[in-house]
Amino acid sequence: MKVTLRTDVLTNNNKAAEFNRELFKETNTLVINIMSSPGAGKTTILEETVRALSSRYRIAVIEGDLATERDADRIRALGAQAVQINTHGGCHLDARMIAACLAEFNLEEIDLLFIENVGNLVCPSGYDLGEHHKVVVLSVPEGNDKIPKYPIMFMRTELVLLNKVDLLPYLDFDVRVAIADLEGINPASKLLSVSAKTKEGLASWFSWIEEAYSLCLKREM
Repeated sequence: MKVTLRTDVLTNNNKAAEFNRELFKETNTLVINIMSSPGAGKTTILEETVRALSSRYRIAVIEGDLATERDADRIRALGAQAVQINTHGGCHLDARMIAACLAEFNLEEIDLLFIENVGNLVCPSGYDLGEHHKVVVLSVPEGNDKIPKYPIMFMRTELVLLNKVDLLPYLDFDVRVAIADLEGINPASKLLSVSAKTKEGLASWFSWIEEAYSLCLKREM
């Protein structure tokens, strides 16, 4: 039996993404969707980002997890507004989830909105949330095989943060191989080596955000 799909299964998601995108445009809010496998260090990087940039930008975070408010609580402890989305088994955030929680923010008073997606290198890559940029955090302990094994995730990102580089002396990870693998899959993407623990390389990440925010303002004018 042949089944013909006449409607894009992501149609509802894409409509919600367009709604989100228009809202972000109207309020001049830069939105960055951060994705990774579990434990790569997304939340710790966001904590350091809030610490470094909150004196110059109004920052908020949407946290995606299967359960608990632990990551949102870590962000709130730094004085930034955070809303937790618990997917109760779902492996990603979608645009409708984002749209449903935006009423909890006054976007007119937010310059930078970070979305920390559910830890997963597969599902989150397929969903447009209405964000401006997709960023993937890859950590040294994960090994060199993640980029070639999960190509769709890395095809769709503009920036890869290689986290936990302070562990390079102790683990079998080759940064040059990671750069070559990324270039082979997505030549337009860039890899930045960082350590959320020692703060190595984070200045380049902060500069990337500031440049992205400036470009966002120019586009929306």
